[in-house]
Amino acid sequence: MTYRLRAIAFNTFREAVRDRILYNLVFFALLLVATAPLLGQISIGVQRVLLINLSLTAISIFGIVISIFVGISLVSKEIEKRTLYPVLCRPVGRGEFIVGKYFGLAGTLFVNTAAMSAGFYMALLLMTHNFTRADANILLAIYFLLLQFLVIIGLALLFSSFSSPLLSALFALSMFVAGTFAMDLRTFAAMSQGPEKWLARAMSYIVPNLASLNVITRVAHDQIIPPALVAYNTLYAVLYAAATLAGAVIIFSRRDLK
Repeated sequence: MTYRLRAIAFNTFREAVRDRILYNLVFFALLLVATAPLLGQISIGVQRVLLINLSLTAISIFGIVISIFVGISLVSKEIEKRTLYPVLCRPVGRGEFIVGKYFGLAGTLFVNTAAMSAGFYMALLLMTHNFTRADANILLAIYFLLLQFLVIIGLALLFSSFSSPLLSALFALSMFVAGTFAMDLRTFAAMSQGPEKWLARAMSYIVPNLASLNVITRVAHDQIIPPALVAYNTLYAVLYAAATLAGAVIIFSRRDLK
Protein backbone atom coordinates (compact mmCIF):
# COMPACT_ATOMS: atom_id res chain seq x y z
CA MET A 1 0.00 0.00 0.00
CA THR A 2 2.80 2.40 0.88
CA TYR A 3 4.51 1.71 -2.43
CA ARG A 4 1.29 2.40 -4.37
CA LEU A 5 0.71 5.64 -2.50
CA ARG A 6 4.27 6.76 -3.20
CA ALA A 7 3.88 5.95 -6.90
CA ILE A 8 0.64 7.92 -7.22
CA ALA A 9 2.04 10.83 -5.20
CA PHE A 10 5.23 10.96 -7.29
CA ASN A 11 3.32 10.85 -10.58
CA THR A 12 1.03 13.63 -9.34
CA PHE A 13 4.03 15.70 -8.32
CA ARG A 14 5.70 15.15 -11.68
CA GLU A 15 2.57 16.06 -13.63
CA ALA A 16 1.98 19.19 -11.53
CA VAL A 17 5.56 20.35 -11.99
CA ARG A 18 5.22 19.90 -15.75
CA ASP A 19 2.06 22.01 -15.78
CA ARG A 20 2.91 25.41 -17.25
CA ILE A 21 0.59 27.21 -14.85
CA LEU A 22 2.90 26.33 -11.96
CA TYR A 23 5.91 27.79 -13.76
CA ASN A 24 3.99 30.98 -14.51
CA LEU A 25 2.75 31.34 -10.95
CA VAL A 26 6.17 30.77 -9.44
CA PHE A 27 7.77 33.13 -11.97
CA PHE A 28 5.39 35.96 -11.15
CA ALA A 29 5.70 35.32 -7.43
CA LEU A 30 9.49 35.45 -7.61
CA LEU A 31 9.26 38.57 -9.77
CA LEU A 32 7.03 40.20 -7.18
CA VAL A 33 9.44 39.26 -4.42
CA ALA A 34 12.38 40.59 -6.43
CA THR A 35 10.73 43.99 -6.94
CA ALA A 36 9.82 44.35 -3.27
CA PRO A 37 13.12 46.03 -2.25
CA LEU A 38 12.60 48.62 -4.98
CA LEU A 39 9.11 49.36 -3.70
CA GLY A 40 10.43 49.48 -0.17
CA GLN A 41 12.75 52.35 -1.02
CA ILE A 42 9.71 54.54 -1.64
CA SER A 43 8.79 54.53 2.05
CA ILE A 44 11.88 55.16 4.13
CA GLY A 45 11.96 53.20 7.39
CA VAL A 46 9.34 50.63 6.45
CA GLN A 47 11.27 48.73 3.78
CA ARG A 48 11.50 45.53 5.79
CA VAL A 49 7.84 45.57 6.83
CA LEU A 50 6.73 46.18 3.26
CA LEU A 51 8.99 43.44 1.94
CA ILE A 52 7.67 40.87 4.42
CA ASN A 53 4.01 41.76 3.85
CA LEU A 54 4.31 41.86 0.07
CA SER A 55 6.37 38.70 -0.25
CA LEU A 56 4.41 36.51 2.15
CA THR A 57 1.13 37.73 0.68
CA ALA A 58 2.39 36.76 -2.77
CA ILE A 59 3.38 33.31 -1.49
CA SER A 60 -0.06 32.94 0.09
CA ILE A 61 -2.04 34.04 -2.98
CA PHE A 62 -0.15 31.92 -5.47
CA GLY A 63 -0.18 28.93 -3.13
CA ILE A 64 -3.93 29.18 -2.67
CA VAL A 65 -4.45 29.48 -6.43
CA ILE A 66 -2.36 26.36 -7.03
CA SER A 67 -4.11 24.48 -4.21
CA ILE A 68 -7.56 25.20 -5.59
CA PHE A 69 -7.21 25.11 -9.36
CA VAL A 70 -4.71 22.28 -9.55
CA GLY A 71 -6.43 20.42 -6.70
CA ILE A 72 -9.84 20.37 -8.39
CA SER A 73 -8.30 19.05 -11.61
CA LEU A 74 -6.56 16.09 -10.00
CA VAL A 75 -9.65 13.89 -10.23
CA SER A 76 -11.61 15.48 -13.10
CA LYS A 77 -8.62 15.47 -15.45
CA GLU A 78 -8.01 11.77 -14.85
CA ILE A 79 -11.68 11.02 -15.60
CA GLU A 80 -11.85 13.20 -18.72
CA LYS A 81 -8.67 11.72 -20.18
CA ARG A 82 -9.84 8.25 -19.11
CA THR A 83 -6.45 7.60 -17.51
CA LEU A 84 -8.14 6.79 -14.21
CA TYR A 85 -9.56 3.47 -15.36
CA PRO A 86 -6.23 1.74 -16.12
CA VAL A 87 -4.99 2.81 -12.69
CA LEU A 88 -8.03 1.43 -10.87
CA CYS A 89 -7.81 -1.81 -12.85
CA ARG A 90 -4.58 -2.49 -11.04
CA PRO A 91 -4.50 -3.37 -7.32
CA VAL A 92 -5.06 0.30 -6.42
CA GLY A 93 -8.10 1.32 -4.38
CA ARG A 94 -9.98 4.53 -4.90
CA GLY A 95 -8.97 5.67 -1.44
CA GLU A 96 -5.31 5.13 -2.26
CA PHE A 97 -5.79 7.11 -5.45
CA ILE A 98 -7.24 10.12 -3.60
CA VAL A 99 -4.68 10.02 -0.78
CA GLY A 100 -1.82 9.67 -3.27
CA LYS A 101 -3.10 12.66 -5.23
CA TYR A 102 -3.31 14.67 -2.02
CA PHE A 103 0.27 14.00 -0.99
CA GLY A 104 1.52 14.58 -4.52
CA LEU A 105 0.02 18.06 -4.68
CA ALA A 106 1.11 18.76 -1.09
CA GLY A 107 4.67 17.94 -2.12
CA THR A 108 4.35 20.27 -5.10
CA LEU A 109 3.16 23.10 -2.85
CA PHE A 110 6.03 22.44 -0.45
CA VAL A 111 8.62 22.72 -3.25
CA ASN A 112 7.01 25.85 -4.70
CA THR A 113 6.75 27.49 -1.28
CA ALA A 114 10.37 26.64 -0.53
CA ALA A 115 11.47 28.20 -3.84
CA MET A 116 9.47 31.39 -3.23
CA SER A 117 10.67 31.56 0.38
CA ALA A 118 14.28 31.27 -0.79
CA GLY A 119 13.64 34.16 -3.18
CA PHE A 120 12.16 36.19 -0.33
CA TYR A 121 15.14 35.61 1.96
CA MET A 122 17.51 36.52 -0.86
CA ALA A 123 15.65 39.81 -1.33
CA LEU A 124 15.69 40.36 2.45
CA LEU A 125 19.44 39.76 2.59
CA LEU A 126 20.05 42.17 -0.27
CA MET A 127 18.05 44.83 1.53
CA THR A 128 19.29 44.40 5.12
CA HIS A 129 22.73 42.83 4.38
CA ASN A 130 22.39 40.52 7.40
CA PHE A 131 19.87 38.28 9.14
CA THR A 132 18.57 38.69 12.67
CA ARG A 133 16.71 36.42 15.08
CA ALA A 134 13.47 38.17 14.09
CA ASP A 135 13.96 36.96 10.53
CA ALA A 136 13.77 33.35 11.73
CA ASN A 137 10.32 34.15 13.16
CA ILE A 138 9.13 34.65 9.57
CA LEU A 139 9.56 30.91 9.02
CA LEU A 140 6.59 30.34 11.34
CA ALA A 141 4.40 32.49 9.09
CA ILE A 142 5.55 30.46 6.08
CA TYR A 143 4.85 27.27 8.01
CA PHE A 144 1.32 28.48 8.73
CA LEU A 145 0.88 29.22 5.02
CA LEU A 146 1.81 25.61 4.26
CA LEU A 147 -0.83 24.49 6.78
CA GLN A 148 -3.34 26.67 4.92
CA PHE A 149 -2.42 24.94 1.66
CA LEU A 150 -2.93 21.51 3.23
CA VAL A 151 -6.43 22.51 4.33
CA ILE A 152 -7.36 23.99 0.93
CA ILE A 153 -6.05 20.94 -0.97
CA GLY A 154 -8.30 18.74 1.17
CA LEU A 155 -11.30 20.94 0.40
CA ALA A 156 -10.50 20.99 -3.33
CA LEU A 157 -10.31 17.20 -3.44
CA LEU A 158 -13.48 16.88 -1.37
CA PHE A 159 -15.52 19.03 -3.77
CA SER A 160 -13.96 17.54 -6.89
CA SER A 161 -14.85 14.04 -5.69
CA PHE A 162 -18.54 14.66 -6.42
CA SER A 163 -18.84 17.89 -8.42
CA SER A 164 -17.76 19.44 -11.72
CA PRO A 165 -14.50 21.44 -11.92
CA LEU A 166 -16.36 24.77 -12.17
CA LEU A 167 -18.56 24.13 -9.15
CA SER A 168 -15.63 22.67 -7.23
CA ALA A 169 -13.65 25.86 -7.81
CA LEU A 170 -16.58 28.00 -6.67
CA PHE A 171 -17.11 25.87 -3.55
CA ALA A 172 -13.40 25.89 -2.65
CA LEU A 173 -13.08 29.65 -3.20
CA SER A 174 -16.19 30.26 -1.12
CA MET A 175 -14.80 28.16 1.72
CA PHE A 176 -11.49 30.03 1.52
CA VAL A 177 -13.18 33.43 1.69
CA ALA A 178 -15.50 32.32 4.49
CA GLY A 179 -12.58 30.76 6.37
CA THR A 180 -10.70 34.05 6.21
CA PHE A 181 -13.56 35.62 8.17
CA ALA A 182 -14.21 32.66 10.49
CA MET A 183 -13.45 34.72 13.60
CA ASP A 184 -15.87 37.42 12.44
CA LEU A 185 -18.54 34.74 12.04
CA ARG A 186 -18.01 33.67 15.66
CA THR A 187 -18.22 37.29 16.80
CA PHE A 188 -21.43 37.72 14.83
CA ALA A 189 -22.82 34.53 16.38
CA ALA A 190 -22.08 35.84 19.86
CA MET A 191 -23.94 39.06 19.11
CA SER A 192 -26.93 37.43 17.38
CA GLN A 193 -30.10 35.89 18.73
CA GLY A 194 -32.41 33.14 17.56
CA PRO A 195 -31.80 31.02 14.43
CA GLU A 196 -29.19 33.45 13.09
CA LYS A 197 -27.05 32.79 16.16
CA TRP A 198 -27.01 29.03 15.68
CA LEU A 199 -26.57 29.28 11.91
CA ALA A 200 -23.61 31.66 12.24
CA ARG A 201 -22.05 29.51 14.96
CA ALA A 202 -22.44 26.33 12.89
CA MET A 203 -20.93 28.01 9.84
CA SER A 204 -18.01 29.36 11.87
CA TYR A 205 -17.06 25.79 12.84
CA ILE A 206 -17.71 24.23 9.42
CA VAL A 207 -15.52 26.64 7.47
CA PRO A 208 -11.77 26.41 8.07
CA ASN A 209 -10.39 28.92 10.57
CA LEU A 210 -7.85 30.42 8.19
CA ALA A 211 -7.67 33.66 10.14
CA SER A 212 -5.71 31.89 12.87
CA LEU A 213 -3.21 30.72 10.24
CA ASN A 214 -2.50 34.23 8.99
CA VAL A 215 0.24 35.86 11.07
CA ILE A 216 1.92 37.82 8.28
CA THR A 217 1.31 41.21 9.89
CA ARG A 218 2.48 39.97 13.27
CA VAL A 219 5.82 38.65 12.04
CA ALA A 220 6.31 41.76 9.89
CA HIS A 221 6.26 43.78 13.11
CA ASP A 222 8.51 41.28 14.93
CA GLN A 223 5.79 40.00 17.26
CA ILE A 224 6.59 36.66 18.86
CA ILE A 225 4.33 33.77 17.87
CA PRO A 226 3.50 31.80 21.04
CA PRO A 227 4.30 28.07 20.97
CA ALA A 228 0.71 27.33 22.02
CA LEU A 229 -0.56 28.89 18.78
CA VAL A 230 1.91 26.83 16.76
CA ALA A 231 0.70 23.63 18.42
CA TYR A 232 -2.97 24.60 18.05
CA ASN A 233 -2.67 25.54 14.37
CA THR A 234 -0.72 22.39 13.57
CA LEU A 235 -3.25 20.11 15.25
CA TYR A 236 -6.21 22.01 13.80
CA ALA A 237 -4.89 21.97 10.23
CA VAL A 238 -3.96 18.28 10.38
CA LEU A 239 -7.37 17.28 11.76
CA TYR A 240 -9.32 19.48 9.33
CA ALA A 241 -7.30 18.26 6.35
CA ALA A 242 -7.71 14.65 7.50
CA ALA A 243 -11.47 15.13 7.83
CA THR A 244 -11.84 16.59 4.33
CA LEU A 245 -9.57 13.92 2.89
CA ALA A 246 -11.59 11.18 4.59
CA GLY A 247 -14.77 12.72 3.17
CA ALA A 248 -13.25 12.80 -0.30
CA VAL A 249 -12.24 9.13 -0.01
CA ILE A 250 -15.71 8.05 1.14
CA ILE A 251 -17.56 10.01 -1.56
CA PHE A 252 -15.19 9.01 -4.37
CA SER A 253 -15.32 5.35 -3.30
CA ARG A 254 -19.09 5.39 -3.81
CA ARG A 255 -19.10 7.47 -7.00
CA ASP A 256 -20.35 5.93 -10.21
CA LEU A 257 -17.54 6.43 -12.72
CA LYS A 258 -19.37 5.02 -15.72
